[in-house]
Amino acid sequence: MDRRTRGIGLFAAGIILFVGTLVVGAATAPAIGGVDPSSAEQTLVGSQGGDSGYHADGNVFLIEGSDRVWNEASADSYFDVSARDDGTVLAAFMDTGYEDGCGPYSAPCTKTGFRVIDPTADGGSAVIDEYAFPVRSKTNSEVHDVEELSPGEFLIADMDRERLVVVEDGEETWTWNASSFYDPPEDPTRRDWLHINDVDVVDDDRYLVSVRNANQLLVVERGRGVTEVINEDDDGGDGSCLVIDRQLIDSDGDGDVSCGDPAILDHQHNPQWLDEGAVLVADSGNDRIVELHRNETTGEWEPAWVLESAERLDLQWPRDADRLANGNTLVTDTRNSRLLEVAPNRTVVWSHRTPGIPYEAERLPDGERVGGQRYAADGTIDRGGDVPLLSVGTVLVHSVYPAVPYWFGETHLGGVLVSLLLAAAGVVERYRA
Repeated sequence: MDRRTRGIGLFAAGIILFVGTLVVGAATAPAIGGVDPSSAEQTLVGSQGGDSGYHADGNVFLIEGSDRVWNEASADSYFDVSARDDGTVLAAFMDTGYEDGCGPYSAPCTKTGFRVIDPTADGGSAVIDEYAFPVRSKTNSEVHDVEELSPGEFLIADMDRERLVVVEDGEETWTWNASSFYDPPEDPTRRDWLHINDVDVVDDDRYLVSVRNANQLLVVERGRGVTEVINEDDDGGDGSCLVIDRQLIDSDGDGDVSCGDPAILDHQHNPQWLDEGAVLVADSGNDRIVELHRNETTGEWEPAWVLESAERLDLQWPRDADRLANGNTLVTDTRNSRLLEVAPNRTVVWSHRTPGIPYEAERLPDGERVGGQRYAADGTIDRGGDVPLLSVGTVLVHSVYPAVPYWFGETHLGGVLVSLLLAAAGVVERYRA
């Protein structure tokens, strides 16, 4: 066989493998929303972005069963959402293009904060109020969470300056700075340092805080500061996650960096306080939902219940889990663009395919509650099966190109890479003939 014929053959084999990989992948893909969505229950969703990426085409919407009731899409990104007693919706957001109030930044600038949305406004859902401040970047500077403490009083997690802030009638009335507990960089606004992405009220003066980049949850008490660390760094800080992706920093050079065990929590989101000895967490970096229980003997927090897959599809960067009043768990599976309700035995009782990139969901009328049924500890599940490099590559593909089909995994990426190599080899061989 001459080089020309061999080159054509290699190129054809590459094309056939490429097409075959995608066709078979689509044909055998697990069905999202395959469970009968006959429930008329309402689910409120905050969606961070769309097919163009994580920082554009955000929206807030309400679904009833599987039908969309209303939608508001005027921000680049929306994050945490919650329904208010008066029927309006509170939503953390980020948006660009502001011409006024840009502070130290050039116009047009990016702002973040929270909005109040009226779903019943004349002409359709609309933003009726906003609290926002300018930030250096639309990436890793957003307010991901806002909680209403009382009428006109709001608690926000400020990722830009890494702090908790209470805002009352538009004025800051209380602040807790993370630099009082962690080694700070010279200017937190110039790097993705801690990525504080969630704050929930535990009781009158205690807040549960998610410090994503440190793999830790904190209990912060007003007037006292940090009173508990979930996934505490017991070895004094070995630097195991120091300066990962320009995140944590050892500013005083003593080698002591507070960073939790990534096998327990890894870049988590949206914890829910179940009781004094249990929390439910979207363990994003480990692609799982985990319920942690405090060991009564050692005081350490340990995985008790884990969800890693559903509907024959592994979770991919889940970012919210709520224990519902009925005892089930509502999951926001971000990179698979789906919502799930699962029973304690992990059976899927409801699922929904979402447009764009969902960040957080709440089942109405309760929303995310403080306190909830804890599950009996039944050990953890080791999914295994990850393929080195291909697993990382798949994550990168879905991160950079959110429009890639949800079913595109390690096998498909491997097939595509081999097909491209075959096609390239065929071209080289053909023109060397």
